[in-house]
Amino acid sequence: MSFRPMFRQRAVAPFAATLLAGGVALAPRRTAWAEEPQDLRKPIYDDFPTETPELPKTPSAVVPQPSSPSPSSSPTPTDILTAQIRQARLFLYNNSLAAENCFNDFLSRALHIENAFTNTVASLAPSPESGERLLPGGVYVVVAAMAGSIVSRNRGIFLRSASPLAFGTVAAWSLLPVTMRNVSDLAWEYEKKVPAVAEQHLLIREKAEHIWSTGIAHSGMARAMMEEKIGDTRKKLEELVSKGH
Repeated sequence: MSFRPMFRQRAVAPFAATLLAGGVALAPRRTAWAEEPQDLRKPIYDDFPTETPELPKTPSAVVPQPSSPSPSSSPTPTDILTAQIRQARLFLYNNSLAAENCFNDFLSRALHIENAFTNTVASLAPSPESGERLLPGGVYVVVAAMAGSIVSRNRGIFLRSASPLAFGTVAAWSLLPVTMRNVSDLAWEYEKKVPAVAEQHLLIREKAEHIWSTGIAHSGMARAMMEEKIGDTRKKLEELVSKGH
């Protein structure tokens, strides 16, 4: 008895056992049918349709509404501080704006007054065509006023006050007639704003013109009488001289 057949039998036995175990492990546990069993088939002529499985409904997205803040019963310290700061800023803004407007109005009035003054002074100056000059004429007027004050220095207070004014006025009308006419026209424009002063001015002017015209007439008459008397005296002297010879 040889050992080779026995060795072959021992070597084939584990291999057969392995194949058997694999076949058992891989064997299907359910019977596979070529066709669907009769009891699982659905008839095509059923009286009622079979119910289809309902799909799960997805809940619609609900948009959350913004919750309105509940009004607070009393303001917070921050709100009070904000309101006070706002009032302070408005107060400062209004006051600064009022001060700026007042300053601008003041400057506008000052500029208006300055322009009016310069225009008035320029309107009083004589025109170049008149040939009148202010510098020598004004000096002569000042000298005439000083002469009037010297003449009446030993007189009463009324004469000491009126004499320089009278001498200066006469000299101004004589040396600066165009300038004095412009001054009188300007004074008349201001006097017309006060009717009482304008009426008094007209009365005084009429009386002055009447006195001036009367004085001129009387001076003319006195001159004529003086010339007549002088002529008579000359004739008498000539007669006396002729008789003496």
